This record gives sequence, structure tokens and C-alpha cells, in this order.
Amino acid sequence: MQVTLHTTQGSETKDVSITKAIVAGWTGRDRVALEKHIVELEELGVARPTSTPIYYRVAATRVSDAATIQTTGVASSGEVEFVLAQWGGDMWVGVGSDHTDREVETYNVTVSKQMCEKPVAREFWRFADVAAHWDQIVMRSWIEENGARVLYQEGSVVAMLDPLTLIEGYEGKSALDDGAIMLCGTFAAKGGIRPSDRFEFEIHDPVLGRTIRHAYTLDKLPVLG
Repeated sequence: MQVTLHTTQGSETKDVSITKAIVAGWTGRDRVALEKHIVELEELGVARPTSTPIYYRVAATRVSDAATIQTTGVASSGEVEFVLAQWGGDMWVGVGSDHTDREVETYNVTVSKQMCEKPVAREFWRFADVAAHWDQIVMRSWIEENGARVLYQEGSVVAMLDPLTLIEGYEGKSALDDGAIMLCGTFAAKGGIRPSDRFEFEIHDPVLGRTIRHAYTLDKLPVLG
């Protein structure tokens, strides 16, 4: 994948390899908000997790920067998440969507994660440049509904466990393996989880005054049995 890596000294566009992809779930720092999201999914038939957080492995090839992804059926939806990546001895922060098949999720969460592409933006910030003001970073997502652009999610990353805690919980050390990428959890959807033909998302740093955005549309494949 070709990405643009931003530091406070400048930017560099380069080709990077993604050799491992992890989806961290149930990463809420606020136990009340975490419970709200668990209940939200229980209403869709998704069983409670066996542990929080929990880490799902998906194929590295599922990570995509495409403007359109193909899904099976009409029951999938996206959710904005901050993304951590390790390249060239540095940790980088970006934004992605843990697009998930909600029907399959009711009987096998791991399979539901594997079924869908994981769209990510092509830009990343060096983590060291945002670490001191990490909790001020904000994420948002939008869907299309009845022809209108509707705010779907909005909140601070303070809602999720901090990056180093998430990495330590999975790797047992303070850094991801080189080439690894981790999607790090989300917060509740305004009005509940629902599908949309288009999903738009961003991560915003109000301290350094910059934003990373991405959007994608769905090409829904038929389910014939």
C-alpha cells in the first residue's frame, strides 16, 4: 500500500507492507459507554464478548484503501476506529473502518470480521507527535440516509483504551511487529447500528490543526443461498 507519513518536520509518501492485521474489540475506557455498545450489539443478536478487550486476527489482505468495497448482501456496516501501524521502527496513527457483516456477527464474530474489507485512509501521523495530547483527538463518521449526509458517530479517543495499553494487551510488549496494523475500537452509533451505501470517516487533531479523512461506497453482491 502507498501511504503518506506525516511528522512535524514534513511528509513522505512511500510504499509499505502490511503483514499482520488485528481488530481490537471492546476497547472502551469508559465502562458505561462500553456496556452501551455491548447492549447495542446484543439487540442485533451478537453475544457478549468473552473478554474485554478482545483481539481478532484477520487476513492482512483485507486492509484496503479502495474507494469501493464489495460486500455480500445488505447487512454490513462500517464503524470509525483509530488505526495503529508499525513501519520502519516508528509507530503511526491513522483512521479506518471495521466494516462488519452484522448478520454473520450474530453467530460468529471472528468470521464476520474476516468477511469484509477494512478500509483505511492513506495518511498517517507519527504517534510520537500526538502522544502528549492524545486524549484531545476526535473521530467522526457519516452515513447517507434518505439522500442526506448524516452524522453517525462522534467522540474523543479518550473513550477507548490508550494505544500502548492496547498493544501491550495483544503483543505483550510496547510495540507492534513491523508491518502490523491494528484497528482499535469504536463507540456507539447515533440512532443505532444500520447499513449505508456510503461511509465517510475522519480523525481530527485540534492541537496540530490537521485531519485525516476517507470514504468508501459499497458494491453489494447478491446472496443466492
